[in-house]
Amino acid sequence: MKERISFIGMGIMGTPMAANLLKAGYPLTVYTRTRSKAEPLLAAGAAWDDSPAQAASSADVVITCLPDTPDVEQVLLGPQGVTESAREGLVCIDMSTISPEATRRMSEELLAKGTVLLDAPVSGGQIGAVEGKLSIMVGGPAEALDRVRSVLDCLGRAVTHCGPSGCGQLTKLANQVMVIHTIMSIAEGLAFAERAGLNLETTHAVTCAGAAYSHSLKVLGAKILAGDMKPAFMVDLQLKDLRLIMETARQTGQPLPGTALAMQLLQSLSAQGRGRDGTQALIDILRQLAGKMASR
Repeated sequence: MKERISFIGMGIMGTPMAANLLKAGYPLTVYTRTRSKAEPLLAAGAAWDDSPAQAASSADVVITCLPDTPDVEQVLLGPQGVTESAREGLVCIDMSTISPEATRRMSEELLAKGTVLLDAPVSGGQIGAVEGKLSIMVGGPAEALDRVRSVLDCLGRAVTHCGPSGCGQLTKLANQVMVIHTIMSIAEGLAFAERAGLNLETTHAVTCAGAAYSHSLKVLGAKILAGDMKPAFMVDLQLKDLRLIMETARQTGQPLPGTALAMQLLQSLSAQGRGRDGTQALIDILRQLAGKMASR
């Protein structure tokens, strides 16, 4: 018999992930602060939870996919949260990107009540979530991962145990360091080509065929060419990840000068009211620095 799953958080990533679990035949209930976001899933056969506490009382596995650390803390530990009704043996899988330190603390608090917390942030963007091809980085007890691996296999093509509690989050932050540098290189390369008078379609096609190729170049480069700044991943959420990275880097004593620069440029976008644009909008800051009008 399949595990009963409650999924909390119906954002850009959470909604398609929950849909994939429903398609795989898992008994699914959902909760999100704005119920209208869950309507497509409810129409497809999911049931509704009135609170995280109700979610915990009726499920074998609770999955959270939320914007930031305080949101996860509220859902797991706050009033009407998971801990109010968690049953012995419940597994919580947090697929948000949040503080590794807070993750370890929450894991200890939940364990004291008989609940295991796995931190399982993801990489692969909205397309990966829709196609069930995410990379999932898991921290926490290996035996708990073994129990829910079939659940995670519905969401990702690579499910990797990274170590004890918090290690999934730390691995995701390392991933995000690399991601932001990739986005910076795409924005700078295309801004350079544009300023030099090159045909951007040709430049994009040639670079996608060579050593510069990446999935981000293919997808975000095409969006830049089309003037499409709609988010696959929002500027403000990327800034949240970068804040977590820089906090951890300070704690470990690791300088990250390139990451700090990227963060400043994204903060400039956010200050212009473009925090809900996609990260590919970084090219517009470079255009502004060159005295060229932005794409919107």
